[in-house]
Amino acid sequence: MNVEQWVSRKVVIVGAGAVGSTFAYALAQNGLADDIALIDLDDKLVMGQVLDLAHGQAFFPSVRIREGEKGDYEDAHVVVITAGAKQRSGESRLDLLQRNVAIIERIVDDIVEQRSHAVIVVVSNPVDILTYVAHERSGWPRGRVIGSGTVLDSARFRHKLSQICGVDVHNVHAYVLGEHGDSEVPAWSISHLAGIPIEEYCPGCGRCEDWEQTHREIEESVKRSAYHIIDYKGATYFAVGLALVLIVAAILRNEKRVLTVSAVLEGEYGQEQVSLGVPSVVGQMGVERVLEAKLSPRDADAFSRSASVLHVALAQLRGLG
Repeated sequence: MNVEQWVSRKVVIVGAGAVGSTFAYALAQNGLADDIALIDLDDKLVMGQVLDLAHGQAFFPSVRIREGEKGDYEDAHVVVITAGAKQRSGESRLDLLQRNVAIIERIVDDIVEQRSHAVIVVVSNPVDILTYVAHERSGWPRGRVIGSGTVLDSARFRHKLSQICGVDVHNVHAYVLGEHGDSEVPAWSISHLAGIPIEEYCPGCGRCEDWEQTHREIEESVKRSAYHIIDYKGATYFAVGLALVLIVAAILRNEKRVLTVSAVLEGEYGQEQVSLGVPSVVGQMGVERVLEAKLSPRDADAFSRSASVLHVALAQLRGLG
């Protein structure tokens, strides 16, 4: 192949803090990208992160790691946005949300201005709200603007089921749907172990004295996971960095992988004008198809309530705009 025909797989990471730098580290080790550009308003932070990562290049596959700029959006394959403001003392969640909306809108404006053909992956929280804001601001097709959604939450669900059931996590298939937050829905009705529906497996397993109570405890554990980690060490970044590698791999390799990313809904599950975690086929153009799983009435009701939480937040945001 002619050298001029070769096109590098380029990933731009906006935000060089704990999540952005951890993702860059995991991505570099994986060998997925040929070019990783970090962008942050804090120039010294970016310089330090790039230099630290560059010193490890002898230990992972060849990749260019450097400080990025707006022009890098133009030929990027994926732009991952981890940037966001931290909550100030006395500041409400809605005030914080407004500041993060302003940050996301500014970044999206820069990306669009460069006539980028990238897929945008939003990680900044609240991820579902900010994903929808980014989608609206860009004017792009819904598939090209997605959020990290409940990919990490689903991994936490699988991990907990693996522990309780005594089955390797790779043989556990389970999904968390809805908001990446307190209203998220561990969807028991579409979870299974090696093809056996979990709600059929659990009653006869014998590992739990009361499997229904255990289910409730698992749900609570999954929903509280991030809070526990934040209490212990201040932030979560290792697992989300690995989740982002999975999402970006699906895009760069056109894997058609099913992931519970935050996708803008257009009537699926009876919802529209909202973005939240749903099983989606992810390939080189982002979300190629949203899969409508057949949920039990209980899971469907919980999913609708989760969507309502996000609708209310978006309405509040628009009311202040």
